[in-house]
Formats: sequence, C-alpha cells, structure tokens
Amino acid sequence: MSVAPPVLTIQGLPIHLLPDYAQALRERLSGGLGTHVVTLNAEMVMQAGSNPALKTLIQGAELVVPDGVGVTLYLRLRRCGTYHAPGIDLVSQVLAHLQAETVFFLGGAPGVAARAVQYWQHRNPHLSIVGVQHGYFTPEEEGEILAQLQHLQPRLILVALGVPRQEFWIQRHRHLCPQSVWVGVGGSFDIWAGVKVRAPLWMRRLYLEWAFRLYQEPWRWRRMLALPRFAVQVLVPALWGGGG
Repeated sequence: MSVAPPVLTIQGLPIHLLPDYAQALRERLSGGLGTHVVTLNAEMVMQAGSNPALKTLIQGAELVVPDGVGVTLYLRLRRCGTYHAPGIDLVSQVLAHLQAETVFFLGGAPGVAARAVQYWQHRNPHLSIVGVQHGYFTPEEEGEILAQLQHLQPRLILVALGVPRQEFWIQRHRHLCPQSVWVGVGGSFDIWAGVKVRAPLWMRRLYLEWAFRLYQEPWRWRRMLALPRFAVQVLVPALWGGGG
C-alpha cells in the first residue's frame, strides 16, 4: 500500500480503515512488505488496557483490522461506516486465491494444523504450503521451527497460539522473515480442521458469533466478561460522543 490508510483509535489502539482488507493483505504479500496483522476484538482491547506490552505491540502493528462485533459497533457509533473483518474470513479470502506466495501453518493441537492444511489443499490445489507445525512444541523444537522459518522464508505465516501468546510470539520472531506477512489466527485452524463448528451464517450476520462460541465453550464465560466491560468503558462513551 503506497498510501497509509486512515486510522481511528480505540482506547489508544489503532484501527486501520480500509474498503477491502483482503486486497490490502494481497498487496502486502505480493510486494514483500513485512507486516504484523492484528485482528482486534473487544477482549483484546480490554487486555491491552491492563497489559502495556500488548498495547505497545498493537500500536506498532502495520495492519490492525476490526475483528469483533464490539469494535465494529464502536466504528459505527463514531460514524466511520461499517468495517468488519473477522480474522478467519480475511485469511480465508486470501488463501482461496493464493498461488505464487508460500504459506506456513503454525499452532493448534497436534494434528489440527495438518488437517487444516488438508482442508485448504482441497479448496485451493494451487496453494503452496511449505510447512506445518502444531503449537505444543518444546523449547528445543521451537529452535528447529525458527530455523526452518528462517530457511524457508514463507511469504504468509499463520500463527494459531491463542491471544495474546500468538501476538507476542510473532513480535519476538518476525525479524527472521522480514518480508513475510504474519497473522495471529486464534482458533481458525480448529474450524478448518473440523474440530469445532462455526456459528451459522445468520448468527454471523447479526454479530452473534460470540454467543454461539460461548454456547460451544461455556468455560469461556470468564473471558466473555470483557464484553460488558467493553460496552461500559468504550461503547457508552462513544454513544454520547466520546471515545477514542
């Protein structure tokens, strides 16, 4: 991207406002522009409020996209229009048509990343996947993974280690592949591998994917407490003309 995209801040964190996030990602891939992509949701915003290191990391990311419903609603309340780019959809749009650029899958439980790779090889036979590694690696195995990444220089590196571990992992090691696009993809491998089911399309269109996820994983209720806190601290002030 030759021109820096417009940026709106939320609790001191940037959100890049783009008409087509997938196209922007493709341009960075083809141009060899080293990029850390952060898919920002309400939970991450609240974590950054109490974690200065995470806040600094997000502030330094080259591309921060509005992932969750909370961030999307904030943008609408700030009269910025509708911007919504769930990480799994964004990466799927890129992988579906990728041919020349190489991809590395890293993370998930043993066997999950490999099944996610099979899913994508079936959907896009031209996809060039040069590496796959689960996320339960030892310190010794991590060294081997890093050496492999440095040798292969994959253009797109998908990291599924959970938030915020995956963001910090990318921050520590992205210098090994300076022209790569690194994306923290959370639980996307589980969906692609068929381990978990994504919310029906009608729920996604109504921004209720979080409710479906809570139904599937009730143990997440403590983490979901970030949503009402986000509403009180961010959405209500924005509704009355504040925020930022």
